[in-house]
Amino acid sequence: MIYDLIVLGAGPAGLTAGLYGARGKLKTLVIEKGLEGGQISTTTDVENYPGTPNISGFELSHTIKKQAETFGAEFVLDEVVEAELEGKVKKIKTKENEYEAKTVIISTGAKSRKLGFAGEDLFEGKGISYCATCDAAFYQDFDVYVIGGGDSAIDEALFIAKFAKNVYIIHRRNELRASKSLQDRAFNNEKVHFIWNSVVEEIKGNKMAEELVIRNLETGELTTVKQNGEPFGIFIFVGYIPETKIFEGQVDMEKGYIRTDEEMNTNIDGVFAAGDLRIKSLRQVVTATADGAIAAVNAEKYIAEQEGNEYKSFEENK
Repeated sequence: MIYDLIVLGAGPAGLTAGLYGARGKLKTLVIEKGLEGGQISTTTDVENYPGTPNISGFELSHTIKKQAETFGAEFVLDEVVEAELEGKVKKIKTKENEYEAKTVIISTGAKSRKLGFAGEDLFEGKGISYCATCDAAFYQDFDVYVIGGGDSAIDEALFIAKFAKNVYIIHRRNELRASKSLQDRAFNNEKVHFIWNSVVEEIKGNKMAEELVIRNLETGELTTVKQNGEPFGIFIFVGYIPETKIFEGQVDMEKGYIRTDEEMNTNIDGVFAAGDLRIKSLRQVVTATADGAIAAVNAEKYIAEQEGNEYKSFEENK
């Protein structure tokens, strides 16, 4: 059996692509190696997705999946290990099976680069965040600690400063790597403070992060910061790692991120990319879902063109 569309990854982009593909009458398969939702599935509260206040990342993801299934999208829990994307029929090999499709949407996402200190995994989503626009508002008038010294770290710290009482930037060097304009803005912001030549050694707590242990790289001195029952915000901005390695040598990339046009086309006919693995300026749930919708609609158009049919939208066909 050859699917019309195979979607690789079930984050917000992949789930939406599955929904739009199935709704467009494409025989659609979504392959995901873990829990649907990707990074967003671990987010306790999603406050900035339009029309869905007070919803968790898991609930939002599960809802989109169920919606896609009502239109006939199939879901498989498996890990993709190889992809042959050239040619009219694309071949996808997983640990358990092999699949073929006329079109493929790559939406395997990008994961936040982690530092590996004790407690980082344990308290992710419980005080530790990798997304300021997602979580900064939870720390209105509280102290927040930001780890990193590049453009993204300083840019996000300045955003967090709109909400927090104080923002403490922890950087392993004695100077920032961010652009001069961002540095000037940070140094001139009275809410922003710096902890130089330091790294996070450990984060402790019970159900939530409660203590932050900082080590000075010059003296070796350990300092423990406690928030005394107040919300403890620790934001890590040391880059992302796009999940695109198995597509190297086939799809055009830049530093591991897939290059597309505005229609989500890659350099390979019938292969599209959507979500955080794409070169883009903003990585949010709302932009990922938009990518997924655009990619699926264009997959439908591609199939119609290949089969010599006139493309009509779902609304025109119903």
